[in-house]
Amino acid sequence: MLRRSLSRLCAGEEKRVGTRTVLVGHRPVADTEAYVAQKFCDNRIVSSKYTLWNFLPKNLFEQFRRIANFYFLIIFLVQVIVDTPTSPVTSGLPLFFVITVTAIKQGYEDWLRHRADNEVNKSNVFVVENAKQVRKESEKIKVGDIVEVKADETFPCDLIFLASSSTDGTCYVTTASLDGESNFKTHYAVRDTTVLCTDEAIDTLTATIECEQPQPDLYKFVGRIIIYGSNQDPVARSLGPENLLLKGATLKNTKKIYGVAVYTGMETKMALNYQGKSQKRSAVEKSINAFLIVYLCILLGKATVCTTLKYVWQSNPFNDEPWYNEKTKKERDTFKVLRMFTDFLSFMVLFNFIIPVSMYVTVEMQKFLGSFFISWDKEMYDEEIQEGALVNTSDLNEELGQVEYVFTDKTGTLTENSMEFIECCIDGHKYKDCMAEVDGFSQPDGPLKYYGKAEKSREELFLRALCLCHTVQIKEADQVDGLVAHPERKCTYISSSPDEIALVKGAEKYGFTFLGLENNFMKIRNQKNETEMYQLLHVLNFDPVRRRMSVIVRTSTGKLLLFCKGADSSIFPRVQQEEIQQTKVHVDRNAMDGYRTLCVAFKELTEKEYDKIDRQLNEAKMALQDREEKMAKVFDDTEADMHLIGATAVEDRLQEQLAETIEALHAAGMKVWVLTGDKMETAKSTCYACRLFQTSTELLELTARTVGESDRKEDRLHELLLEYHKKLIQDLPKTRGGLKRSWTLSQEYGLIIDGSTLSLILNPSQDCGSSNYKSIFLQICLKCTAVLCCRMAPLQKAQIVRMVKNTKGSPITLSIGDGANDVSMILEAHVGIGIKGKEGRQASRNSDYAVPKFKHLRKLLLAHGHLYYVRIAHLVQYFFYKNLCFILPQFLYQFFCGFSQQPLYDAAYLTMYNICFTSLPILAYSLLEQHISIDTLTSDPQLYMKVSDNAMLQWRPFLYWTFLGAFEGLVFFFGVYFLFQNSSLEDNGKVFGNWTFGTIVFTVLVFTVTLKLALDTRFWTWMNHFVIWGSLAFYVFFSFFWGGVIWPFLKQQRMYFVFAHMLTSVSTWLAIILLIFISLFPEILLIVLKNIKEKNHQSSRKAPDSLSARPSVRPLLLRTFSDESNVL
Repeated sequence: MLRRSLSRLCAGEEKRVGTRTVLVGHRPVADTEAYVAQKFCDNRIVSSKYTLWNFLPKNLFEQFRRIANFYFLIIFLVQVIVDTPTSPVTSGLPLFFVITVTAIKQGYEDWLRHRADNEVNKSNVFVVENAKQVRKESEKIKVGDIVEVKADETFPCDLIFLASSSTDGTCYVTTASLDGESNFKTHYAVRDTTVLCTDEAIDTLTATIECEQPQPDLYKFVGRIIIYGSNQDPVARSLGPENLLLKGATLKNTKKIYGVAVYTGMETKMALNYQGKSQKRSAVEKSINAFLIVYLCILLGKATVCTTLKYVWQSNPFNDEPWYNEKTKKERDTFKVLRMFTDFLSFMVLFNFIIPVSMYVTVEMQKFLGSFFISWDKEMYDEEIQEGALVNTSDLNEELGQVEYVFTDKTGTLTENSMEFIECCIDGHKYKDCMAEVDGFSQPDGPLKYYGKAEKSREELFLRALCLCHTVQIKEADQVDGLVAHPERKCTYISSSPDEIALVKGAEKYGFTFLGLENNFMKIRNQKNETEMYQLLHVLNFDPVRRRMSVIVRTSTGKLLLFCKGADSSIFPRVQQEEIQQTKVHVDRNAMDGYRTLCVAFKELTEKEYDKIDRQLNEAKMALQDREEKMAKVFDDTEADMHLIGATAVEDRLQEQLAETIEALHAAGMKVWVLTGDKMETAKSTCYACRLFQTSTELLELTARTVGESDRKEDRLHELLLEYHKKLIQDLPKTRGGLKRSWTLSQEYGLIIDGSTLSLILNPSQDCGSSNYKSIFLQICLKCTAVLCCRMAPLQKAQIVRMVKNTKGSPITLSIGDGANDVSMILEAHVGIGIKGKEGRQASRNSDYAVPKFKHLRKLLLAHGHLYYVRIAHLVQYFFYKNLCFILPQFLYQFFCGFSQQPLYDAAYLTMYNICFTSLPILAYSLLEQHISIDTLTSDPQLYMKVSDNAMLQWRPFLYWTFLGAFEGLVFFFGVYFLFQNSSLEDNGKVFGNWTFGTIVFTVLVFTVTLKLALDTRFWTWMNHFVIWGSLAFYVFFSFFWGGVIWPFLKQQRMYFVFAHMLTSVSTWLAIILLIFISLFPEILLIVLKNIKEKNHQSSRKAPDSLSARPSVRPLLLRTFSDESNVL
C-alpha cells in the first residue's frame, strides 16, 4: 500500500533522467522490480595537470604556444637547415635554457599537486563490511559503502548521514574549506536510522537511495531513501542538504557518524566546484608584447637593409667575385631570388639576439621569487589567527602597483563579523542595556525614556521568539570541580551565523536562556528560573531569497506557534500593516547608527492549519523534481498574516585602522566601491564611519526609495540618470587628463544604488527604449569619488566589476572580500584579494592574494605593489636596452665587412651574453631594489600615483631607453673603430685582428650595461654587490679561460689567446675605460642634475604636503547623515 502511495506521491519521477539509485551497503533489495547496476566513478581526486607520460609533449606544446618561444624555435631550425653565419648553438642553447627552467618550475608545481592528491587519496578510512570495520584507502571507497567517520576527521566523499553517536541523530560540521563558512552547521540523520549507531546495527540496514545526479551547488540536494523492514512495508523519507555530509567538511563535537557514499571522487560537490582560475594577464605583459613588435620591426628592417645593400655592393663584379674567392658552379647556378631569401634569413639569424628570449624566464623567476617577500612580511602577520599574507598567483605582483578601482565587501571585510547584541524594541518600546553604551555614540532622539515598557506578556513572547527561532546548538564544556552556580556558563553556543548567537545571548541578558535541543524538544529557562519545553515541529530554513527563517513549535499546553525573524523588507509585507510604523522608526534609526537589524513576528496556528502545513511540507520534501520551488511556495503560504512583535539591533564593529586605510587608498588615487548585501542605511552608516563618505560628500541615490515601486519606475530611473549626468558631466568643467586619477572636482559626489535598481539598469525591459541606461550610469559612477552598492547578489557584484573593468582605458580593478558570496567578484577583477576572516577560506582560496585584515591592503598596494611595478618595469626596459647595445655594433660591422654576414662576436659570447654575463645583476635588482624606502611609500600614498597608469612602460620611457641603447651601441663600435685606425697597437708592430676588435667591443658592452645597472641601484645589499662585481669578474675569468685552452671540439681556434693578448696593450686599456665613461656620461649627468633639482625643491618647501586633501579627523560614527539635506 505504501509503495502505491509513494508512486502516486512522486508520479512520473521514478523514470526521470538524471537520477541515480544507490544500494546501501551493496545489499540487494528483495523486490519484484529488477535493479540495473549503475557504474560510478572511483573516489580518486585528480587536480594535477600532467602525468609522467604526457608531461614532455604537453608541456612543450604549451610553451611553444608562446610567440617568443616559437619564434626562437624557427630561428634555431633556420640555423640548422640554412648555412648561417652563427652556430645553431647560439640560439638553441638559450632557448633550451628557457624551456628547461620553465618546465622544471611547472613540473615542480604539478608535483606538489600530485602530492596533495596522494595525501587525500591514500588516507585511511573505515568502511563497515559484514558488521566489521575494514581499513581502506580513501580512493577505494565505492558508491554504496557505509563509512564511519570520527570526530575532527574530514569526510572522504559525499555521504548520506545515517546515524551518529548522539542519540538525537545530529552531528556538527564545519565547511570552511568548501563555502567559506567557519561556523558550525548541524546535520540530521534519517529519522528511521538514528538508532543504528553500532557496526552490527548499521550492517542490518536494507535500503535504497534515489537522488539527483552530481551537481556543483553546495546548498542543494534532492533525494529520498526507501527503507525495507523484514515484515513491514517500505518506508520512504525525504533527503535534503541537511542529510548530506560533503567531502572536505570536518566532523566536530560528535564522536562518530555512519554515512553511505552517494557521490565519490570527481563527482563530489567539492570536486565539481573546483574550477581552475581563468588565467589573468598583467598590463606589463601587454607592454612587453607591444615592445617586442617594435623590436621585431627593427630586426626585419636591419635584415632588409643589409640584404639590399649586400646586392648593391655585389653589383660590382670585383666585389661579387674577387680573384681570391671565386664562386663554385653550384653557387652560380642558384636562383637569385632564393639566394636573396637565404641571405635575408641569415641576417635575421645574425641579428635575432635583439629579441631577448631570456627575458621571459627572468620575468617568471622575478615574479615567483618576489612573491615570497609578501609571505615573509611580518607586518602583515596577524597574531589572532597566527597567519600572514598568502600568495596564490605570482603572475600579478606588478598589478598591485596599478590599481585604480577597489571593490570591497562590507561584512567581515570592512567590519570584524563579530556580532554584539545592542538593543531591541518591543511594540515600539526601546530596550537597551546601559552597560552596552559606547563612548562617543550620540543619541539624536534623546534618552527615549518616554517610550516606557511593553506589556509583560509581549516582552516574554519576544524573548521566547529569540530563544526558539534559530538553529543555534549547544556545545557542552568539559566538566570541572566546584560550585555550579551558573550552569549556563558551562556551555558554548555554536551556529552557522554569528547574528543568531548574538540574539540568543541578547535574550539571555534579559533572563531567557536557551538550554539546547534534545529529542526534538527545545528547552529554555525563563526569568523565574523555570525550564520550559517546546516541541520543534518544523524549521523553515533561512535562504537569501526569502531573507527570513521560521520555526513551528508546540508548547507544553498544546498551543501551536510560528515564530519568524528576518530582514524588515521581507517581514513588513507579511504582518498587519497597523503594527509596522512604531517598529519601523526604530529599525530605520538603528540602521542609520550602523547596526544590523532583524524584525521578529509570530502567529498562532490551529490544528487544522498545522495539519495542512505539515502535509504540504512533507509532500514538497519528498519531491525529487522542483523541490526548492515547491518548498518555497509552502514557506510563502505559511509565513503570511503574522503579527509583528519587535526588532533587534546587533553591532558589527569596524576593523582596526579601517578609516586610515581607506583614506590612504583615496590619497593614492584609487576609487573605493562598497558592494554589500546589507540594507542601505546600515551600509551607509559604515561608509561614513570609515570615511568613505565625508560630511561634504553630496550623495546621489538610485534606490527603490528614489525610483519608486510604481509602473513608472523605469521612466523615473531615466529621469534621475539624466539629472545626475547633467550635474556631474555636463555642468562641470572638463578636467585635464580625463577621468583617471582625477581628484580636482571642487565638490565630491557619492553614489548609492541597490540591487533592484541595478537590475533595471543592466537588464532594461525591451519596450522602454533605454539601451543607453548602462553608459549613462557608468559615466556617473566614474565621476563619483565613492560608490555604495547595497542589497547586492553575488552575481551582481561580479557584473559591477566587469562593467568597470571593460570601460575605456581598461582600468585595473581589485576586489577584496572574505566570504563565499565574494568569490565571483574576486575571480572577475584583475586582482582578487581574500580576507582570512571568520567566514572561512573560500574567498582566500579563490583569490590571487590573501591577507588577514583589510588594513594590510595599504602596505600590499602602496609599498609592495609600487616596488614590484618599478622593479619589473625597469627589468623589461633594461632587457631591451642591453640587447640593442649588443646587436647594433653587429649591424654596423656589416658595413665594414661587405655585408658578408661575418659575426662581430665569438659564438661563446653570443650564447652567454644573456644567460650568464648580464642576467644575475638585473634579477637581483628586480628582487631587492627600493628606490624609495617602504616606510616612505606607506606614509605618503601620493607617491603611488607617480607610477600609476603604467607610467614606466609607456612609449616615452621606452623611446628614451631605445635611444640610450642606440647611443651606447654607436659609441662602442665607432670608439673601437677609431682606435683601430692604427691597427698596430703594440710597439712590436703586431697587428690585431677582427676577433680582437669584436672582443674589445664586447668587453666595453658588458662593463657598460652592468655599471649602468649599478648607477640605477638605490638600495645596495651584499647580494647586489656580489652579483654585479661577480658577473664582471666571471666575464674576465671566462674570457681568459675560453681563450687560454685549445678546445678539441672546435674547428677553428679563433679565440685562442685573443683576450690575454688584447690586455697587453695600454691603448686597449685606455680605450675601454674611456668608452665606458663616455657611454655612461649622459646617465651620470642626468643623475647629478636630478639630485640638484630635488635638493632645491626640498629646501624651497616650507612645510610638508598633507597626506590628502580629504579631511582626516572624524569621529568613529557620524549621525549627521540622518539629515537628508545632502541627499538628492
